Amino acid sequence: MEQVTIALIGAGGRGTVYTNYALVNGGEAKVVAVADPNPARVDKIKSLHGLGDDGCFTDWRDLLSRPKLADAVLICTMDKMHFEPAMLALEKGYHVLLEKPMSPDLRECILLERQAQKYGRILTICHVLRYTPFFQTLKQLLDEGAIGRLMTIQHNENVGYWHQAHSFVRGNWRNSQESSPMILQKSCHDLDILLWLAGDDCVSLSSFGTLSHFRPDQAPPGAPKRCLDGCPVADTCPYYAPKWYLTPEPNWMTTAASDDPSYERRYKALQEGPYGRCVYHCDNDVVDHQVVNLEFANEVTAMFTMTAFTEQSNRTLKLMGTAGEIRGHMEKNEIEIIRFGSGRRDIIQLGDPGGHAGHGGGDHALMKDFLRIVRTGGQSEGLTSASKSVQSHLMAFAAERSRLEKRVIHLKEFAQL
Repeated sequence: MEQVTIALIGAGGRGTVYTNYALVNGGEAKVVAVADPNPARVDKIKSLHGLGDDGCFTDWRDLLSRPKLADAVLICTMDKMHFEPAMLALEKGYHVLLEKPMSPDLRECILLERQAQKYGRILTICHVLRYTPFFQTLKQLLDEGAIGRLMTIQHNENVGYWHQAHSFVRGNWRNSQESSPMILQKSCHDLDILLWLAGDDCVSLSSFGTLSHFRPDQAPPGAPKRCLDGCPVADTCPYYAPKWYLTPEPNWMTTAASDDPSYERRYKALQEGPYGRCVYHCDNDVVDHQVVNLEFANEVTAMFTMTAFTEQSNRTLKLMGTAGEIRGHMEKNEIEIIRFGSGRRDIIQLGDPGGHAGHGGGDHALMKDFLRIVRTGGQSEGLTSASKSVQSHLMAFAAERSRLEKRVIHLKEFAQL
């Protein structure tokens, strides 16, 4: 199998996850370069993949100014930093795997698709859910007519109270001006899945949602700006920062708060950094709950709910057809099929996708498919090409417009604005 060489731009959590594929499947890919403004993250990738100094950069511009270093570039920067490196990488002859969302600007999403076509390059978007055994099984059941003609989809993204606080109140995606609206950043995954399962274009949608809880007027009396500054409800507040970031063992949340896993450095990070702030006194403006109602060209209707107010972080859905219904729980990897009139319920247990496979196995399945497409020089197409992703991004932008303006959005008209 031909080994694909990879350059990584953005060595945070997502970039590390995707490049870890090369560590467990070394014959398929090799990381040869990395760019990140954080020297500690560059050093980590350098050490993990045995890079030389000539393959390490603190600015992506320096990496892309060199003669072509690899077959493909993985771009896993913050949302607003996707467009420029992706456009230049495509022009320089790289195939590109781009973290979602493509861009917080719809026009830039369209330009990225056109750039890939112009230079004949692969541009794959990280809609990893399409690659999970769970959603692939659901798609197969629908295509086989297991419940007759699909009529309705009810899909919940249960964000989890702790995940909302970490990522969308204290963290990198808390402010729509700095990153993107939550329906785009967090849930373009889910709108993409709805588009895929429905099997036709979305023609219209409406959306409602607000930031209702994580704001100053909801703070407990006397709550300080930072949790460590003498919070009067430290023992009972579920969001008390030390509970999550000063755990005995570091985890993905503590890593976000401090690159240094020592207790002392994590404590200092809570004193000075964003993750030590009271969740009611942050600069967040993204919603903490939102619903989207969608109508597709084939008369399928869908209801999507994204909410912070759940104990667990998971996805659940119900597919309703003319001959039966399907209920699914992604994190349990469990699918239940009920066929009308049969008196029988069939349970499909998909099992554990494995410790290396985040997003229910989707992360590494995406990488495997991207590398396959690169080897063919783009002669075959993956599940999440830019041309497919633009439409689900359009749905997310339209949902945010609907939420703000409180009106139904017709996608054909919206796309022409």
